[in-house]
Amino acid sequence: MKMSVIQKLCFLLAVVSLGAADVYPIYPKNEQSQISSLVEQDIQRIGRRLQAAEKTTVFKVQGNVFPDGIYYMSAVIGNPPKEYYLDIDTGSDLTWLQCDAPCRRCGETPHQWYKPQPRSGVSCEHPLCEPVQKASRGNYECKSSSEQCDYDIRYADRGFSLGFLIRDSFWVRLTNGTIIRTGSVFGCGYYQYVSLEGTQATDGVLGLSNGIASLPSQWQRQGLINNVIGICIAGGGKKGGYMFFGDDHVPTSSMTWVPLLCEPKVRYYYVGVAQMIFGRKLLAKDGDETSLGGIIFDSGSSYTLFTEKAYGALFSAIKETLGGQLVQDPSDITLPLCWRGEKRFRSIADVTSYFKPLTFNFKNANAKFEITPEGYLIINTKGNVCLGILDGTYISPYNVIGDISLQGYLVVHDNGKKRIGWTRTDCMKFSKFCILSFS
Repeated sequence: MKMSVIQKLCFLLAVVSLGAADVYPIYPKNEQSQISSLVEQDIQRIGRRLQAAEKTTVFKVQGNVFPDGIYYMSAVIGNPPKEYYLDIDTGSDLTWLQCDAPCRRCGETPHQWYKPQPRSGVSCEHPLCEPVQKASRGNYECKSSSEQCDYDIRYADRGFSLGFLIRDSFWVRLTNGTIIRTGSVFGCGYYQYVSLEGTQATDGVLGLSNGIASLPSQWQRQGLINNVIGICIAGGGKKGGYMFFGDDHVPTSSMTWVPLLCEPKVRYYYVGVAQMIFGRKLLAKDGDETSLGGIIFDSGSSYTLFTEKAYGALFSAIKETLGGQLVQDPSDITLPLCWRGEKRFRSIADVTSYFKPLTFNFKNANAKFEITPEGYLIINTKGNVCLGILDGTYISPYNVIGDISLQGYLVVHDNGKKRIGWTRTDCMKFSKFCILSFS
C-alpha cells in the first residue's frame, strides 16, 4: 500500500474508542515506530475531545449525469482494508458488493471482487435478516434461525442482486480526525445484473434509504453518528461533489425543510404532492395537483422521472414555450426528446433563454424546490439539447426527482426528525478534504 503525503497526514491520528465501534490505527508497519510517539502524545487530547467533537464522516463523490449516468463514492472495507466503489442510491436499503463466494454471475468491476472472510456470514437469527428479507422481492424466508440469511433485491430499472448477508469492517474517518473501524452488515452478491451506464462501473451499491439495514442506520445504533445523510452533487458542468453521514455539516439557517410522509406503498423519501409550475404556468389546475402524483427524492436515478400525466403536462408547456424556435431531432436517440438549433449548442447557457424554471410548491410546508433549466436539460455530443425528465410511467407510480435535478443542491435526509431539506451551495467545497482512501 502506497500513501501520499496527504494520506499520511490523514492517518496520523489517535486511537480511541467510541460506542460499539472499534477504532484502530491503519498505518503501514514500517511507519508505526516513526509515528507511535506522536500517537501517544495525542491520545489523551483527542480522547477528551471525542465526546464533544463532531460525529460526522465526509466522503468524496465522483461521477456525473452525462455521459456516465452515475454517482459513486469510495468505501474502505475488510481486514486488511481494501477500497471499493459504491453506487449511491437513496432508493434502496441494502449495501452490497459483487462477491467472490464464489460468484455465479458478476460483471466487470474497477477492483477485484470482494472475498468474504470465513465465518463472516450472517444467520437468520440476526435482527437485520427479517427486515431485509421482507424488503426483498424474492421468496426467501428463513426456516430456522441457524440458516444463512439470503436476500433478493430488485431495482426499478430491472437490475437485481442475489446473495447473502455478511458482517465485516467498514473503515470511516470522522471529521474530528478519528479513524473508526466498525462492524457492519451488508450483502455479498454472487448473482446479479445491474445496469451501470457510462464508462465507470462500480463494485456494488450503497443503499441509503431510511430502512434499518442502511449503513447510517446501523452506525447510529452503534453510537457513531446521527442518522442524517447529506448529498451534494456539483452543477455548472463540474463533476462529483461530496456526501456526509451525521449532522455537523447541516446549515443551521439556509435550509428549506419538508416532512417525510408515511405512504403504505412507498418505503423511501416520499414528500407528498406539490404544485408543479413551469415558468408561471401551473401544470394542473390549482388544487388538482394530486392528479400529477406524489414526489420522491432519489439519488439512485440519474434522470428525473414523471408520471404520465405530469410528463404530458410538462411536454405541452415546453412545446408552447419553444414556439418552434428549436426543432425536435428524432434521429437523436440520446434521450427521448432532443432539439437542435441553428448551430451546435456548447453548454446549457446557450439554451436557457428558450426554457423556464420548473418549481415544486409544497403548500403544506410553505416550501419551494426550484429546478433551473440546468436541472432538467443536457447538451449531448451532437450539440443538441435533450430533456432529462423522462416518462417514468412503467418505472414508478410517483414523480422521482433524480440526480440531474439535484445538481447544485445540498440535499439532507434527516431520518431522525423524519424530514428532507435542501439549500443551494458550492458542492465542491470538500473537494480537497482529507478523505480516507487507498491506492
